[in-house]
Amino acid sequence: MFQVGIAAYSGEPPNELIDKSRRFLRALKLRCTENVSILVGGYWGLMKYVVDEALKLGFVVVVLPPEKLEDIDFPENVLVIKTGTSYRVRSVFLVRSADVLIALGGESGSIQEIVTAYTEGKPIFVLYPSGFSTDRIKVLGKYLDQRKTSKIEFVGEPDALADKISRLAEAKGRCR
Repeated sequence: MFQVGIAAYSGEPPNELIDKSRRFLRALKLRCTENVSILVGGYWGLMKYVVDEALKLGFVVVVLPPEKLEDIDFPENVLVIKTGTSYRVRSVFLVRSADVLIALGGESGSIQEIVTAYTEGKPIFVLYPSGFSTDRIKVLGKYLDQRKTSKIEFVGEPDALADKISRLAEAKGRCR
């Protein structure tokens, strides 16, 4: 299973970002019909739209909510992993469990997930521009520091993002 971690805004997102997120998932599903799962840190804000669309498309969906929100109502087909941890710590679990991190647009939590993915050497893709603080990462360039543990790629179109992710999954033999 190729696990796609998604960092996304926890508040109510603009319709354009919801549309881009849905387009990304649809394009990914066309390229990888099985062996790809979607990991998110909750079921609210943009993450809720991602989860609902991913389930509709037949993806396996895993949610790692923070301890304070472990008992909300999740969709029936979602695998919920109750880590018993704070927002920040559950983000580390999410990133470490993922094969790749995609930032669809978000604030400090999504930025933390980008930094964690970078330090863990995970591939990182940022949907740009999103209109959120994750856009600011671009001023730092492709690498956050001289170690160059992971390249950060900024992608403007959902279809192009799906192409890049499906190529990564195919290279690991996990996209069919």
